[in-house]
Amino acid sequence: MSGGSAWTGAAVAAVTVGYALFSRRLSTTPVSAPMVFTGFGVLIGPVGLDVLDLGRDAGPVLTLIEAALALLLFTDAMTVRGRDLRTDGFLPLRLLVIGLPLSIAAGWLLAVPLFPGLTMWEFALLGAVLAPTDAALGKTAGSSPRVPVLVRHGLNVESGLNDGLVLPFFLLFLAAVPGTLASEEGADGVFWRALIVSTAVGLVLGWAGGRLLVLARARDWATGEWQQVVVLAVAFCAYGVATGVDGSGFIATWTGGFAFGAALRKGRPAKGRPDGERPAEERPADLAEYVGGLLGTLSFLVFGAVLLGPVLEHLNWRTLTYAVLSLTVVRMLPVALALIGTGMRLPTLAYIGWFGPRGLASVTLGLLLVEDHVPGTAVLGQVIAVTIGLSILLHGMSAPYFANLYGNWYDAVEADTPGLREARGTSEASPRHHAGTRRLR
Repeated sequence: MSGGSAWTGAAVAAVTVGYALFSRRLSTTPVSAPMVFTGFGVLIGPVGLDVLDLGRDAGPVLTLIEAALALLLFTDAMTVRGRDLRTDGFLPLRLLVIGLPLSIAAGWLLAVPLFPGLTMWEFALLGAVLAPTDAALGKTAGSSPRVPVLVRHGLNVESGLNDGLVLPFFLLFLAAVPGTLASEEGADGVFWRALIVSTAVGLVLGWAGGRLLVLARARDWATGEWQQVVVLAVAFCAYGVATGVDGSGFIATWTGGFAFGAALRKGRPAKGRPDGERPAEERPADLAEYVGGLLGTLSFLVFGAVLLGPVLEHLNWRTLTYAVLSLTVVRMLPVALALIGTGMRLPTLAYIGWFGPRGLASVTLGLLLVEDHVPGTAVLGQVIAVTIGLSILLHGMSAPYFANLYGNWYDAVEADTPGLREARGTSEASPRHHAGTRRLR
């Protein structure tokens, strides 16, 4: 290991230890893990101590962040069940089917007057990269008992699925940009390899891995610890195979997670108990969730060091304006349109619209633009970094306050309004362990 890499590893380890020692105290404050790690990232990056630099450490940086997103996609998809979208599932369905495409379109169109040097497909990429949400940045918003079950369940299901759903848009837009590696294969090739082949790889490997684990558990062949390792191995196997055939490893892990989870539930012997009440050997995704969460949290440190820090030295009004619009208009207007006719009150629309933070998925997709040599990467990278940085700060700080404020409104209105739409979700459709940094607030 070189001297630079050794210092980088030591700095990352020191920050992790420091946060871990005070994590319980910090969990009762508006200071979130992404805020702490991003701030330390800026400190140790090129604009600070210059311990971590993308030009010097590009390989390990990309590996870390891609591994984090792959695990989060797999474990998030594992927890999704059909009843999540059937039992009071109109909220996440509308947010995903109507709100997500509208957010991509809004982000695309609002970029046109602000960044005249970009092409139409680069505008589209910007809209796609900043469309997925990350519940980790405003954890209290989706976990506070003050918030109605229907609302927090909808936000959590949306966050768990929209990063996977945005991938086809991203890949097709990328293939349409001249001069990129994806454009050499063309839209037809990307559609075939990245969408069709990768989906098939994920479904086959995920289902096979899940069924084999069920078989091993039924015959008591595997210890609880190694059952948890199986989840990690299947996720990375799906990613590796799909990447090896020039497909999308992220789509393979996402679809693989659905298949793996379905296979496990089909063969689960102990029915009727929530996941959180099952013994460890019946919750094989725990290790993958913790590892994915740790890697995701470390990714925010990398984000602060190699993306956000350098951009802050060149901040301009166009970038800042788009970042503010992305967190408000681009999110809130599509949410309002998606929920027309549901009977949900204006404070609920505002609450759901505000809590659409941008996080790890956007960081990863932004780095993929650099890796694929998109011509407008310099401008796109600045906008993406500032938007995510602003989201980390604003959503992290506002989550506890707005959760309590919204909870007070809900308590008052529920008492005087029989049949309130927000009150109809009486129980969680399925108790979920929210993957990744969602567990490391």
